[in-house]
Amino acid sequence: MIGVFDSGLGGLSVLAALVEALPQADFHYFADTAHVPYGNKSDEQIQRRVLAIGGELAGMGCDLIVVACNTATAAAVQALRTRHPQIPIVGVEPGIKPAAQESQSRRIVVLATESTAKSTRLHKLIRDHADGVEVLIEPCPGWATHVEMLQLDDPALADDIQTRVETLLAKGVDRFVLGCTHYSFLAPLLTQAVGKRAQLVDVADAVARQARRLAGHLPHGSGRLHLHASAHPERLRAALPLLNLGHLAARVV
Repeated sequence: MIGVFDSGLGGLSVLAALVEALPQADFHYFADTAHVPYGNKSDEQIQRRVLAIGGELAGMGCDLIVVACNTATAAAVQALRTRHPQIPIVGVEPGIKPAAQESQSRRIVVLATESTAKSTRLHKLIRDHADGVEVLIEPCPGWATHVEMLQLDDPALADDIQTRVETLLAKGVDRFVLGCTHYSFLAPLLTQAVGKRAQLVDVADAVARQARRLAGHLPHGSGRLHLHASAHPERLRAALPLLNLGHLAARVV
């Protein structure tokens, strides 16, 4: 049994990659919708929620936990590992390393929530993996909330994305690192704004590969998906087709 959690709907993008990589596994997905978004909360608040949810997933019998949230990973993944040393825990961190390695202009940007943008973990990633590359950090307030509210066709959101992208392209950026799992659902808007001038860097598939490696010793399940939320759990299943994840609905029990 694999546990996956996020502040809300964003982690479903990681869940989709996990299901593709581990089609026989059983999953518990937990959305902390009573406390979404995490991006404007303090590290202490986020850590409390992460430890509470991690404990709940462990209590459900999860043998592997994926923290499908950049903000939660930055603020609390180490505390969760300390609390549950017997459970392998996979975090989600911005793809600084591949973006830096692939950049031709030697200038990349991380699109992030306000909390992730100022996290020491992000800045350590940049120090460790972006030597010789200039890394811009762009906080994107409101983007995750638009995804959470399923307002992907809001003209104000499209305008904000277009404006930010154009400004960053003018600075010579050629890699846009998605530093929040919610932003995967904004990829169509971002791709339209970026065009052929730059590339998006997402890590969902890399997270799935790591989870598959760690899950090698776990017993196979039957491909079931259990959805949980701290508020309005019915919205999770209803959101799947709206996020082009209708194929996951057949797995929900």
